[in-house]
Amino acid sequence: MPLIDLDTFSGPENFAYFISTPTDASAERIVQGLPTILLIHPGYVSSAIFHPIFSDPRLRRFNLVAMDIRGHGWTSAKVENRFNRELAATDILKLMEALDISVCHFMGVSMGASIAAQVSVLAPEKVLSMFLLSPLPLVEPPESVEGRQEIYECWKEAFRNDDGIDHTAVGDALHGGLQLAYNNMETPLIKAMTSVAVEAALRNWSGDKVEAMHTVTVKFVLARAQHPPSALARVRCPVLLVHCSEDIVYPPSHAEELLKHLRSVKINARLCTLEGAPHFGNATHPNETNTLLYDFVIANCVEADLPPAPAGVQSPFLAELAASGLLEDDSDYED
Repeated sequence: MPLIDLDTFSGPENFAYFISTPTDASAERIVQGLPTILLIHPGYVSSAIFHPIFSDPRLRRFNLVAMDIRGHGWTSAKVENRFNRELAATDILKLMEALDISVCHFMGVSMGASIAAQVSVLAPEKVLSMFLLSPLPLVEPPESVEGRQEIYECWKEAFRNDDGIDHTAVGDALHGGLQLAYNNMETPLIKAMTSVAVEAALRNWSGDKVEAMHTVTVKFVLARAQHPPSALARVRCPVLLVHCSEDIVYPPSHAEELLKHLRSVKINARLCTLEGAPHFGNATHPNETNTLLYDFVIANCVEADLPPAPAGVQSPFLAELAASGLLEDDSDYED
């Protein structure tokens, strides 16, 4: 797992990032001249949620890049109270600069979709297309805020006493997070990712860093303001919004409202539905998600620039997930 030092708004900081190319599961640099997809994960989990994408031979025709955002995964960059969508987007732009990625396609999930959209406002010339799965709504609904706050309060309670962690409270927080993300669905991948996420949460959100969880999972979504038309009109690229039909927090009306908002400034946007999927539907419905993503990116690049799909690809996340119980056969992509 490569680490990179970036000169950010909070000073020099260390970030975990992941690159797979058609021939290298864990590269330090992209293959120049090859189209790149940059993936931004949702809150509560790390870039490991993109394991099925990195395991898909079709999508490995591209450079695939992901970075653990502040407060998540193996990134150690400090989380200040002011951290928000705009500052998260500047971190992504700093990564692109450091890795010499001049332009790329974006995929973002939930808060990752919000960050990707902000990148397209700040630097539209760097964004070729945006695939936004379970994008956050224009205004966060009260029930979402209440649920996120309750998850945080349970987590905070687990560390209230100095004589050890209250594992019952951790379990309550975990239950709430799994309900929001997966409707409490269980698959081998979800089980392994949950184990990885809990280990990361204990690293990043315990002791004197408990407030970091509140910043990245509650304040972050509350601090978002609807982009005014003048800012939104800066977006130049095509956009695909993907609503997950079984999302228990965000009904389809939110995605439809966002679509209308994008089209109001003449953005080439459309909306589709991932049937049967919860909020983090890319983890529960990887084949369907990967097909949507591949077809969308292919439609917005020159396929002749791509090599054939490689055989026998492996994900850079497999070792970490395998250590948490995932078998390689559990994560094989099936066409």
